[in-house]
Amino acid sequence: MQTPASQLALTQIRDVSTLEWYVIPLLALLFYIYSIEIKKARAIGNWNAVLSGLTVFGMDFINETLNGWILCLSDQSALWTAPGKTALRTMVGWNVEIMFMFAISGLIYYHSMNDDNGKKIPSLTERWIFAIAISAFCVFVEWFLNKGGHLIWEYDFWNRSFKGVWLIFLFGYLHFYVAALWVIGMKRIQSKLITIAIIYSIAILGNIIGFGVMGWKY
Repeated sequence: MQTPASQLALTQIRDVSTLEWYVIPLLALLFYIYSIEIKKARAIGNWNAVLSGLTVFGMDFINETLNGWILCLSDQSALWTAPGKTALRTMVGWNVEIMFMFAISGLIYYHSMNDDNGKKIPSLTERWIFAIAISAFCVFVEWFLNKGGHLIWEYDFWNRSFKGVWLIFLFGYLHFYVAALWVIGMKRIQSKLITIAIIYSIAILGNIIGFGVMGWKY
């Protein structure tokens, strides 16, 4: 039986009637940020910032797809649900506000490091340090979102306990930035683009199977 939070999170899912006007300026800001990054990338021939942004968002897309599958298969709850007010709930644990955040999170990760004006790839040590630091900060924020009732955790192994926090750190965030550090560390642009294409293909295929074959709406 689905939990009350799951049932609430499924109400008005992907219902565009809930859209709010503030989504428009947020979308414009996102386009502006990426247009600036693309302009810089074309000037210096370094696309790592843009690719880092796309990688982190793609990894979050996979996470949210798996989260929907967990709800589908358990018929109880996903690992996390976001049942609160939103301008658009896209999945049971994903909304447009979270999507905007993750769309620029990879850019923040890349620009946190010293890359010598974009001419060099940050060292592996530096990439790991900032991947760990940003992931830890995300868990810190998520802890308060859960405490405030905005992000619901139903399972004993995924909660605010020491064990639960470590799982959220490792499987909720760190692998996003590990994927990004792996992509930006590749030598060939073709390899980077293929890797990102695979990430998005996994997420899209997971949703096609879920929606088209299994008939779920999470």
